[in-house]
Amino acid sequence: MNRSQLRGRVQTVCGLIDPERLGQTLMHEHLLSDLRTPEARKVNEPEEPISLENVWAINYGRKKHRMQYVLDMKDIAVVEMNALRKLGGDTVVELTCGGIRPDPKGLADIQLGTGVNIIMGCGYYVEEYQDPSNKTRSVDDFAREIVGQVFDGAWGTNVRAGIIGEIGSQNPWTDLEKTVMRGAVIAQKETGAALNIHPGRREDLPLEIANTVKEWGADLSRTIISHIDRTILDVEPLLRLAETGVVLEFDMFGVENTYYPLKESVDLPNDGMRLRLIRALLDRGHLDQVVISHDIDCRTRLVNFGGHGYGHILENVVPLMRARDFSQEEIDGILVENPKRLLTFV
Repeated sequence: MNRSQLRGRVQTVCGLIDPERLGQTLMHEHLLSDLRTPEARKVNEPEEPISLENVWAINYGRKKHRMQYVLDMKDIAVVEMNALRKLGGDTVVELTCGGIRPDPKGLADIQLGTGVNIIMGCGYYVEEYQDPSNKTRSVDDFAREIVGQVFDGAWGTNVRAGIIGEIGSQNPWTDLEKTVMRGAVIAQKETGAALNIHPGRREDLPLEIANTVKEWGADLSRTIISHIDRTILDVEPLLRLAETGVVLEFDMFGVENTYYPLKESVDLPNDGMRLRLIRALLDRGHLDQVVISHDIDCRTRLVNFGGHGYGHILENVVPLMRARDFSQEEIDGILVENPKRLLTFV
């Protein structure tokens, strides 16, 4: 595969498709992944099943469960994707990348078993999850690897990525993460793919990242900053970030509790508050810079374990958008047109 063959097409885990086939698209999910820390993966003790008695406490973050952040059940992923399909969901961007155990062949099986288009990410997550040997690698080395994941196949398979990311940064942004990010920017320029960035948990870090990758040559109109809704919670800094031209991803829809166990000083918004922030962006002319998703990365957010599932946005949030006077053009822009533009190679 080369750039001329990709230009104007979308690359799923089962091959190239026409952009018009994307339909309603979730821009940031995980179907098969392992977000346990390297240390947590070493623990192999028996665990009580997730049940009606403990699911709320696990989901809230007060009760730890060894397997909560392991999505390794392909059969359940098929059931969940079929449920999404029935609600009108057509495409899922799956951003499990290096360090959190991507499974390209498993994703291809899920697409074949459900008919839902799956766009796979590539590159590396935050430093904590990377192999220590990555510290000795160069920018060009990472760039070549990521380009190969798009053109030839990722993680030892012939399954090709259709987007770069989610490329990780922590707070503070580490030297290794900057090296990977520079490689990802080079790969964006060489492949024509969009770039998705996972920012560290600091309000001004997304703006710092956007300005930095722009200096490195990134196309900000095709660069997505994830997790806006746990990072920037006020309108003014949100608008400052939007003015750079970067795409803003609100990807925690379905998380309705304020308590955030990963950063207790943050009061998370609920879905209604997310829509208020998006409304502020749209009112300032930034419709083409907004995408949404759930970023499901744990078991208790799946329907099969008592959660909202991948269909929550289509089943619950879209009606809420209509009730709050979002036009159909705005809804389609966020769920259809913006993803189509971003996922089509240039």
